[in-house]
Amino acid sequence: QVQLVESGGGMVQAGDSLRLSCAASGRSFGGNVMGWFLQAPGKEREFVAAISWSGGSTIYADSVKGRFTVSRENAKNTLYLQMNSLKPEDTAVYYCAAQRGPWLSRGRNDYDYWGQGAQVTVSS
Repeated sequence: QVQLVESGGGMVQAGDSLRLSCAASGRSFGGNVMGWFLQAPGKEREFVAAISWSGGSTIYADSVKGRFTVSRENAKNTLYLQMNSLKPEDTAVYYCAAQRGPWLSRGRNDYDYWGQGAQVTVSS
């Protein structure tokens, strides 16, 4: 059974940093694109960042570019999201996701596996 489990969420103040982790089990995602999405209350789930299987290519939403960094450790089957200079508008549930395929994508329908989400709350 494939599982993606996020950790590292919490409540911080504006300007602080957090690092989210996503541990995968049940299969290796070393050859697959993985990504992060967020969902704020009352809004649809939206793309944050994605990373190629090798870690050599990444894409970001404009709203987080320059502040967030996505990375992965395939040997540990783990995905990370380093979030710096956090803003109140970053408050959301953050979801880890993985594709069956190798193509970088911003579309949530392109991702086949999802974690349960981690709450990030940023106060002003």
